[in-house]
Amino acid sequence: MAKYIIIEDERLAYEEIRRMMQRLRPDYMLTGWATGVEQAVLQLASGGIDLMIVDIRLSDGLSFEIFERTAADIPVIFTTAYDEYALRAFKVNSIDYLLKPVEEQALETALCKFERNRLPRTATPELKRLEATYMTGIRKNRFLVRSGDTFRYVETSDIAFFYSEEKYVFLHLFSSRRYIVDYTLEQLETMLDEACFFRVSRNCIANIRAIGKVSRYFGGRLKIFFSPECPHEVIVSRDRTERVLQWIDDIR
Repeated sequence: MAKYIIIEDERLAYEEIRRMMQRLRPDYMLTGWATGVEQAVLQLASGGIDLMIVDIRLSDGLSFEIFERTAADIPVIFTTAYDEYALRAFKVNSIDYLLKPVEEQALETALCKFERNRLPRTATPELKRLEATYMTGIRKNRFLVRSGDTFRYVETSDIAFFYSEEKYVFLHLFSSRRYIVDYTLEQLETMLDEACFFRVSRNCIANIRAIGKVSRYFGGRLKIFFSPECPHEVIVSRDRTERVLQWIDDIR
């Protein structure tokens, strides 16, 4: 179980973060709330915290002072209404930098990064062994995913698409939940049934059932509209257009 602390001087903002965390990661334990630098330093002294969700401007100064006064090496998700502190934030063990008002999907992405970064230190060998138990034949019928400290599997047929974002690959379900997976898109191409899944762009593998419509796009390209909606625009390159249309038309 991951334990976290929220450092936020606005009560409404604190309540909103707490509510989103309870919905996104009900198995995480909130161990404290600090409204300023002094309170945060005192609470961190007790130890046992795995994650910090921290506003940058607090009632008694900037939260960067916390890291100058403690030796805690704890991953941090920063939240702020200002974007001028981004560079400084990433020098203090920052996972992500979320602008207010914080969107739930952005927080979910940050939590996925936190969990992905924990895997090499905690569960990678176990995860690999568990993952192997779900491999069936040549094609992959299930994927093991992680939410907090909990592992579960999802059926491949429940996956709307895979896409890469920054250095992570996400598995996105028809239910709109998404998880980071420990595969590249190139590896996934070899695991999936091409009758159902196809690499429609450099950063997206689509399930045919998730494609709502396809429209012509300038430069001889295509634009794909998904249901559920993909977090980023998916444009099919000109040299991939014919193959994508043939796959949609089931010409192989």
